[in-house]
Amino acid sequence: MADVTYPCYIERKDNGGYWYWVYYAVNGKAIARSSESYVNRSDCTHSINLVQGSSSHPIFYYD
Repeated sequence: MADVTYPCYIERKDNGGYWYWVYYAVNGKAIARSSESYVNRSDCTHSINLVQGSSSHPIFYYD
């Protein structure tokens, strides 16, 4: 495995053999995890790409 630099996404397999991702901040702490697990790693990677592509989407706040 390559040396990890932060911030980054890391893809892993859970105990059931399904893929998921974790996003790590610049300080190396996990701050987000995929809400689903995936049979195929390519689907996990696609999920990361969707999150990365949403950075310009609006943020709403409700009281």
